Amino acid sequence: MRLPLTGIPFIAGLLASTVTLAAPNAHMLPPDWYPESVAAAQDGTLYIGSWRQGAVVRVRPDGATRQLVPPGSGGLANTQGLAIDEARRALWVCSGNLGLTTVPATPSALKRYDLATGETQASYPLPDEGYCNDLVVDGAGTVYLTDSYHPRVLRLRPRDTALSVWLDQPELLADSPKLEMNGKRFTFNGIALDGDRLYLSAVAAVPWLWRIDIGADGAAGASTRLDMPRPLRNADALRVIGQDELLVFESNAFGERRNEGTVTRLRLTDGIAELRTLVQGLDAPSSGTYARGRVWFIESKYDLLLRHAQNPNAIPDQVPFTVQSIPLATGSERRPVH
Repeated sequence: MRLPLTGIPFIAGLLASTVTLAAPNAHMLPPDWYPESVAAAQDGTLYIGSWRQGAVVRVRPDGATRQLVPPGSGGLANTQGLAIDEARRALWVCSGNLGLTTVPATPSALKRYDLATGETQASYPLPDEGYCNDLVVDGAGTVYLTDSYHPRVLRLRPRDTALSVWLDQPELLADSPKLEMNGKRFTFNGIALDGDRLYLSAVAAVPWLWRIDIGADGAAGASTRLDMPRPLRNADALRVIGQDELLVFESNAFGERRNEGTVTRLRLTDGIAELRTLVQGLDAPSSGTYARGRVWFIESKYDLLLRHAQNPNAIPDQVPFTVQSIPLATGSERRPVH
């Protein structure tokens, strides 16, 4: 429930040990925020969406915070994935329709806002009552997004007026356990872009990711299942940080116990996956990003929402939220991952 452009330099080194305490660098978010996704600009400015408020806040590197997209603006409801296109001054946002918000429910859609002002610019409903979960944008301004109610990836090119199906492969989810809500089976979740390859994760906890080639003509190419040494605990967001290297934000949102979410580094060597835990003991870290030498992550605390699904008025409205960070050693300074 996390993008780079091509040519990102290889990450020379990462944290050598697991972090179990609160991160040393953090910024406060508004109360009742229940964050879901994080994106970063080149200067380190963070954009964090609120699943509960249907809004987006902007956090400058010095911690100065401003509400950029007001609650419900342009029909925004459950704020899901965020992606930034600085070249076109665009903030792309997935809007969901799962409810438990302080704003009116609306059909799921891909929405575009002005990156500087937060002004609503466009809205693209998902076809077939789909669910916009997470998204990426490439250097040409093409948006790819996961539709979590269908086993597919949708695409919007700069001159398109509607979303189209880019990938529809139900067989990729044949071995995934069924995970349903409101009568809908969840399918794909996180998405990340590395040049001419897309990475996809499932909403369910499974021991694999998928890699999808992008053909020279822009069409979906070969699909490869990348087996992991253990199940990924609901891999909500994926972020490419180097060649064959990703950050995986495992929210454990559907796990039996709280505070078992992790931030994990994934390295692929000749198709063999190595996982290293960077942060553990988190309450649903559904997303994060890399910016200016640090890995930034949130705790969404989904359980506080879901336990009151039958009585939304009882949802705690003064819960503190932060966006936290840990250092990430790199070979050289590079563009942030949205």
